[in-house]
Amino acid sequence: QVHLVESGGGLVQPGGSLRLSCTASDLTLDFYAISWFRQAPGKEREFVAGMGRSENFVEYSDSVKGRFTMSRDNAKRTMILQMNSLKPEDTAVYYCAVGRRDGSRKPDEYDYWGQGTQVTVSS
Repeated sequence: QVHLVESGGGLVQPGGSLRLSCTASDLTLDFYAISWFRQAPGKEREFVAGMGRSENFVEYSDSVKGRFTMSRDNAKRTMILQMNSLKPEDTAVYYCAVGRRDGSRKPDEYDYWGQGTQVTVSS
């Protein structure tokens, strides 16, 4: 059974940084597109960043472009989201997701999800 385990969330002041990681068990990441989504209270889950099966394909939402960086280490079955210059509006539960369609921003097109990790940006 596939599991995605996330870590790295927490409380940070505005302007600070956090590094989220997501490790997959029983899954070869090489064959999948990977993405990060987030969901704030009372809002729908939204796309944050996504990487295709080739690391040459990576996209970011306009709200995080230039501040967040996504990477993957297929050998370690791990994906990373480096978040810099955090803002209060980045506060949300962050989820990693794995799917088969490069570039998809639709949650229902992803096959596997992490349990979510809380990120709170506040002074």
